[in-house]
Amino acid sequence: MADAVELPRPACGGTAERHRRLFEVARTHEVSVARLYEAHTDAIAILAEAERDVPVDALFGVWASEGGPSPLRYDPGSGRLEGTKAFCSGLGLVDRALVTAEVGGEDSRVSGAHRSRASVLVDTNVRPADTIAMSSAGWRSDALVDTATGTVDFHDHPGELVGPPGWYLDRPGFWHGACGPAACWAGGAIALIDEARVRIDDDPHRLAHLGAMNATAWSLRALLTQAGHEIDREPTDRMAGERRARALRWTVERSVMDVIDRFGRAFGPRPQTESTAVAHRIADLQLYVRQHHAERELAVLARLAPGTSTS
Repeated sequence: MADAVELPRPACGGTAERHRRLFEVARTHEVSVARLYEAHTDAIAILAEAERDVPVDALFGVWASEGGPSPLRYDPGSGRLEGTKAFCSGLGLVDRALVTAEVGGEDSRVSGAHRSRASVLVDTNVRPADTIAMSSAGWRSDALVDTATGTVDFHDHPGELVGPPGWYLDRPGFWHGACGPAACWAGGAIALIDEARVRIDDDPHRLAHLGAMNATAWSLRALLTQAGHEIDREPTDRMAGERRARALRWTVERSVMDVIDRFGRAFGPRPQTESTAVAHRIADLQLYVRQHHAERELAVLARLAPGTSTS
């Protein structure tokens, strides 16, 4: 992954190539590697969009999951973080992380979590270590276990704002970056299609499923290429970016799940019982695509369609 920093930045003329390279990482490496790689490259793109210097020798994470009983808050006066962040990947692996946090105390939420939320850059190796505690003990699944995902507790931990409050979600680049995981989902599924091509015989039912998977492989590449070209043509159109990203993520998620289903229907249980790599890829993909929020995203996508009124 030494060329991570050299990936084309989103919306700068090479987004289709960026998608292709993320796709190929997921196709040729384990899904967990692609998951960490995508987050690292996303963090680099965010920092570049904020016109911040990017250390070339650091591994980055993006910890942006929300919810939980103790939401993370950032005090701009002291420059300190307090609270808990769940679903943080790369624990013990990343050197720095971009984390989302609410700015200020309880009263800051009266203006809405969207407006008060900010992106904060933290050093995960800072000492003393009593200001940050990481644990993956709650991760009980074997899927994506190599991403070292878990919970991080911050107590008076130093951090630095990246952009003003609200910038992280308001920028068009948020939605351009949201296409990156979809590229990895697609690449992970294509690796399963590659496996199907190796295993194929003259059974007509298997051939039918492989034919459908081959068509899906073509469509996934076309979707990612088209999305990349549209992003480069409309780099500052945030509404178009959101519609595109949500549509792309749903379409790719459905295609990935169809590939997994067809692979199982074509070859039965044997590949997953005989090949650790196949079993891990299927389990990892099924969990990874759950970053797509299913019907919640579709409901938003319906409201975003031009001319739609939900009043």
